[in-house]
Order: sequence, then C-alpha cells, then structure tokens
Amino acid sequence: MKINEQIAPIAIIPARGGSKRIKNKNIKQFCGKPLIAYSIEAAIKSGVFGKVIVTTDDETIAKVAREYGALVPFMRPDSLADDFSTSGEAVNHAIEFLSSNAELGRFVCTIYATAPLLSLRPELLSQAFKRLKSSGGARQVFSATSMNFPIWRSFSVDEDSRCEMFFPEYFSTRSQDLVPAYGDAGQFYFDDLAAPAGEIGFSKDKLAFILPRHMVCDIDTIEDWQMAEVLYELNKKLNS
Repeated sequence: MKINEQIAPIAIIPARGGSKRIKNKNIKQFCGKPLIAYSIEAAIKSGVFGKVIVTTDDETIAKVAREYGALVPFMRPDSLADDFSTSGEAVNHAIEFLSSNAELGRFVCTIYATAPLLSLRPELLSQAFKRLKSSGGARQVFSATSMNFPIWRSFSVDEDSRCEMFFPEYFSTRSQDLVPAYGDAGQFYFDDLAAPAGEIGFSKDKLAFILPRHMVCDIDTIEDWQMAEVLYELNKKLNS
C-alpha cells in the first residue's frame, strides 16, 4: 500500500444497491433529500477532506452521489456488493484503488450513508480528526455513544420467556456504582494508515469519540427510518 502524506484526508462512503429491508435505502428521500446526500454534505462541510468518494455498485446511487458533490471514480465489483459483503471489504477495495493510482493519503475516514445527523454537526468530523492526529499513535478514532441501560443487568430470554442474567453478580449493585458502558455509534471511522495495524475490535489502539445518544441513529428498518427523521428534526431545533 503506497501512502503519500501530502495528500489530504479522503472520505469513503460505502453505499451498495439492492437493500432488502428498506428498498433503495441509500437514495430514498429523507426529510427532503436522498439519504446519502447528508453524509456527503457532512464530509464536504467539515472542511477536512480533499476528496469525498462513494463506493457503489449501483449507477443510480452513483448519479445521485455526483449530484451532491461526491466522486465515484470506479464501480464496485459485484463480488463486493452481495448480501454477504461487508462495508469493510468495500472500503479496503477503495483504498487499494486509490493506492494503485497514487491517490492515497495517510488518513481515510469511512462515513456511513446512513448517518444523516452528521450533516447538522459537520465540525464533529474535524474534531475527531484532530483527536486522532494528536493521539500519539492511535490507529483509529470512531463514533461511539453511551448505552441507554446498564449492560451489567442485561439478560437473555429463552423460548418460554424465562430470563437468565449475563452478570447476576451485579443484580443488587446500585446503578451509579456500575462502570458506564459504550457502544459503536456506526457513524464514522477515521483511520491513520501509517500507524501500526492494531488489534481486531475495540482495543487500546482505538479512540472512542463520544456522541450524545440523540445524535445517533441506526437505520435498518422502517421503524428505524421514522425514528431517524424525528431525531433529525429534533437536532435541527437543538442546533438552532
């Protein structure tokens, strides 16, 4: 992998066609614009990136992406666009393409097409980038948020609706005495490609950039979509 440290950070937005649960999800109208438009606008408005690239297998998504200011320098191969392909594989393919064309810089940021709330606070991308650069060797900074319930009191439910706690030893512990837990917010992932390859998963070489829960949405179902629109309008009011 060839890296040119003089090249500005690059945003990569994976957006395959053929979504099953929400048809044409990435370009479906969300509060007046195609969903992917918000992630593109967040990247552009942040002022961090030299290029904003969309990796897709779908010509219609590519057309919409270009209309909102993104580049689509290649079409993703079908082998990386089926139901079993991951966003990580698509991003790695994009990185290899950039490297082979001597267009790869040190920093790359994956932004999901399903992160419309970022467009209301694009400066968060800039803040996350600064944190990674000043970290002293971290491989990644990614969006995270606090869990909305104490995971130490979580439990499984069997087919007979009977419960079993994962951590029964914490049943009587006061909430304020439990260690706060956080989860992946699924909005963006900034990588320093010059840093040593780190451990898989959430480990010491990664930094959590904490977002408030009202700025996090996961859009997989129609119910998720409706909630995301409510959150978008709420955040617009909060920001004004």
